[in-house]
Amino acid sequence: MKELVEPWKEGVAKNITFIVTKDCQLACKYCYLVGKNEKERMPWTIAKAAIDYVLDRENDPNFSYESVIWDFIGGEPFLEIDLIDQICDYIKSELFRRNHHWFNSYRFSFSTNGINYDSEKVQRFIEKNKSHLSIGITIDGTQRKHDLNRVYKGTEKGSYDDVVRNIPLWLEQFPNEGTKVTISSSDIPYICESVLHLYDLGIHQVNINCVFEDVWRDGDDLLFEQQLMDLADKIIDDGKYVDNACSFFTERLGKPMDCELQNNNWCGAGMMLSIDAQGNFYPCTRFAQYSLRDKEAWIIGNIHDGIDNNKLRPFLTLDRCTQSNPECTDCEVAEGCAWCQGENFDAAKTHTVFQRATAICKMHKARVRANNYYWNKLYRKLELEGKREEFEKNHPNVKPEIC
Repeated sequence: MKELVEPWKEGVAKNITFIVTKDCQLACKYCYLVGKNEKERMPWTIAKAAIDYVLDRENDPNFSYESVIWDFIGGEPFLEIDLIDQICDYIKSELFRRNHHWFNSYRFSFSTNGINYDSEKVQRFIEKNKSHLSIGITIDGTQRKHDLNRVYKGTEKGSYDDVVRNIPLWLEQFPNEGTKVTISSSDIPYICESVLHLYDLGIHQVNINCVFEDVWRDGDDLLFEQQLMDLADKIIDDGKYVDNACSFFTERLGKPMDCELQNNNWCGAGMMLSIDAQGNFYPCTRFAQYSLRDKEAWIIGNIHDGIDNNKLRPFLTLDRCTQSNPECTDCEVAEGCAWCQGENFDAAKTHTVFQRATAICKMHKARVRANNYYWNKLYRKLELEGKREEFEKNHPNVKPEIC
């Protein structure tokens, strides 16, 4: 199976996020951004002050990482392409002027809905910065799955046609990039066909996940498992595992966890820094007000006063055991079970980040069962074809037992 491409400089890059706008052309039904609006757009003065604050602290432990990812989100970030272009030009010139250790170890990162990807301004920006860019276009799969949730605001009109037309251009420019697919209760029946459709479009890496919010209905886990097993059959029977990857099937999934040896926090909240249009700092975008349903924003500082380490400290002490209940720590299939720190905070009964939300528990267990089915079937096929030894040599991390 083609292995998933790891994020650029994972673990050694500081992630700094500019919330350049809270506006978007779409009103996706599963979107966690509950406070999107057309008014809050980042001024250049705020962006410049944030960059200066960060670069002035090259040796501060909060910013002394080997590399940096400058991340741009919205809403839809490319609605603010003029501002983004100005920000990126200033970052590059300042890194050079200061002889900063990030000078040739940085990345500009975007997740876009793809609607205005082919615009003249966006394409000019890409051409200028291509060697330091990571851009993912979100397309959810087949038209009926995509258009079920990813609709234009104020309407029920789907956005599939306006996104899919830009996929060939995007893949020509970024052939190794993957797309991000979101699963909610309503679109479970279309998972199998959608992943296969994305492969057919030429997208060879499909990063796919269930929403963390409590939206799941009785029986969703069984439908989910069946869809993944159907997908496993198609991928293996048609040999699609050679050139394609899907994050739902991974060797690092479904084993017990050792809280002493594997006690890391799943989420990077607190290691990241997000900045909004007012110049407020957050441990992650999910702690900004427009991301929260029931809680007040968790602000850890601002461009004028800097980071308040007392407000940041709780995030630096988070690990798996301190926020998980015994059912989670003792779970026989705990490995690979994810969480979002912002959703933990929003769903908690009190003002705490030390309470893990478990709405996806049944969905994770269903994924583990389907994942076991996938690897057992793949290994049986490889063994029958006499290719198992070669496969294991090329994939040393993949060694499941055949049942």
